Amino acid sequence: MTNLQVEIWSDVVCPWCFIGKRRFETALATFREANPDVQIDVAYRAFQLDPTAPPGVIEPVKEAYIKKFGGPEQAQQIIDRVTEEAAGEGLDFNMDIALRSNTLAAHRLLALAEKHGVQEALKERLMLAYFSEGIAISDVDELIRLGAEVGLDAEVTRGWLDGDGGKAEVLENLEFAGAAGITSVPTFVFNREHGIPGAQPAEVFVKVLEELTANES
Repeated sequence: MTNLQVEIWSDVVCPWCFIGKRRFETALATFREANPDVQIDVAYRAFQLDPTAPPGVIEPVKEAYIKKFGGPEQAQQIIDRVTEEAAGEGLDFNMDIALRSNTLAAHRLLALAEKHGVQEALKERLMLAYFSEGIAISDVDELIRLGAEVGLDAEVTRGWLDGDGGKAEVLENLEFAGAAGITSVPTFVFNREHGIPGAQPAEVFVKVLEELTANES
């Protein structure tokens, strides 16, 4: 059996990361149906779009976009574009209520979720909370609640976040990204050798998977 490791560097507040997640999932389903003998393991790795965002400070995403992209008109154009792209993948973005904040705690929780085999489920839940439900995903109580929804024990999660749980894993992810030249997300890394940047169309991901597994066999 051929094995392939896919690591996806992304941030939970990155709209293209959620869009790319859906496109890759579509590609993966197509590829797996045609190649049942190939084992593909997928993991999410930490990247922060704004690592300088003050912990505990929450602001509407539109205000953050206005600062970043040079004004309300530009911010709205970007929001409209990603909302339309997301809708094409079956995602219902509600950016008017999205709350931007530091994502370190969310990434630390994703490290815990990986240890318990529910990382993909938590990644999905965090992104839905941010993009569709207006939930502040830097809030520890919210993270505990969202983690519990995918099967993480609430007391374990609180102890993890109150302590240093996940900090080493997140730092390792960020250091690898820096060394590998990953400066934008999503970036899909295959077997720590081949990187594909951006929310590529599903057919592009299918082609990459086919080429890489053909080389491995």
